[in-house]
Amino acid sequence: MRGHADRTPVFEHSWCLSWLQPPAWLTMALSVETESHIYRALRTASGAAAHLVALGFTIFVAVLARPGSSLFSWHPVLMSLAFSFLMTEALLVFSPESSLLRSLSRKGRARCHWVLQLVALLCALLGLGLVILHKEQLGKAHLATWHGRAGLLAVLWAGLQCLGGVGLLYPKLLPRWPLAKLKLYHATSGLVGYLLGSASLLLGMCSLWFTATVTGGVWYLAMLCPVITSLVIMNQVSNAYLYRKRIQP
Repeated sequence: MRGHADRTPVFEHSWCLSWLQPPAWLTMALSVETESHIYRALRTASGAAAHLVALGFTIFVAVLARPGSSLFSWHPVLMSLAFSFLMTEALLVFSPESSLLRSLSRKGRARCHWVLQLVALLCALLGLGLVILHKEQLGKAHLATWHGRAGLLAVLWAGLQCLGGVGLLYPKLLPRWPLAKLKLYHATSGLVGYLLGSASLLLGMCSLWFTATVTGGVWYLAMLCPVITSLVIMNQVSNAYLYRKRIQP
């Protein structure tokens, strides 16, 4: 009897503790919610960083090139404006955490995206035309470097991407193509085009013009800028669009 009496408080104590502990489903729900908040905060921070890096890099190149000082000086300014700032902003328009146009409807943001992409394409075409004219004046060969080849490919890809965007703005032009597939192809192609533009910027920073002025740690920081924006855009497109399309039945 005494042994039974001694065991009773222990049993009651354990039973009380089990009631004080939250159920497993609630603990899991809180854990998922916490992870969701952390993930959203990281996405917001990375998006804000992409905004600042894209703008800062474009301003840095403009100060370095001093547009108007020569015909060539417009080339790096226009290309960085197109591939670093405008295209980054055009893609961040669709970010649920860091878009500057969250108040607009999906259709309104899509039109702003297309306008930004079109302006970026015009800047890229103008920058390409000016560097071709500059090389003609100096009698230099065209497309003699990897930077030139990557830049030409990025501009052509951007042109095709803008044409593809017309089909999404006006889906009646392509009645035989499902709209969901068009969006998937456009998102995938747009990501490839953005990475091509970033690769062109990285190769441009390896040119004699850039390395003659920018050296040391500043050069590494400048090289890091397109890498940061590319990682943010890759994460946005793959997780917010491509991954969702892949898991849908």
